[in-house]
Amino acid sequence: MRLSALARHGLSKSQFGVPSKAPGSGSYPMPDKKHAAVAKGYAARFASASQRAKIDAKANRILHSGKRG
Repeated sequence: MRLSALARHGLSKSQFGVPSKAPGSGSYPMPDKKHAAVAKGYAARFASASQRAKIDAKANRILHSGKRG
């Protein structure tokens, strides 16, 4: 599912890998499992080591939760 600009702006800051940048560029939105997996991939390529650790931890919580998405 593609995340439109309107939908991205509607997300809470807690749904981003880097909440301090939300909803802007480099914030890694994770409203569901698919976006969490994509965020991990982008973080591996573009995020700093400290950001990558936080993004991976958040994405792993989403990916391993019982919620579908």
